[in-house]
Amino acid sequence: MYSYTPVGVCARKINFDIVDGKLHNVEFVGGCPGNLLAISKLVEGKDAREVAEILAGNDCRGRGTSCADQLSKAIMERL
Repeated sequence: MYSYTPVGVCARKINFDIVDGKLHNVEFVGGCPGNLLAISKLVEGKDAREVAEILAGNDCRGRGTSCADQLSKAIMERL
């Protein structure tokens, strides 16, 4: 399990696995539970690089980042 500490968002931690290039067990600690649980379900088993490309640059309330964008950064860091 890889653990990433996001910056500039409500979530305090993002945990996930990458197995054979696919995302598994994505878990956000903190943040907006409904939205982040939905993201976790949507990306389960998907190609990690593709997910990172799709989510990169997503903005939350003018912060310049979001939990989804931070997941993208975490994935790219791990890859």
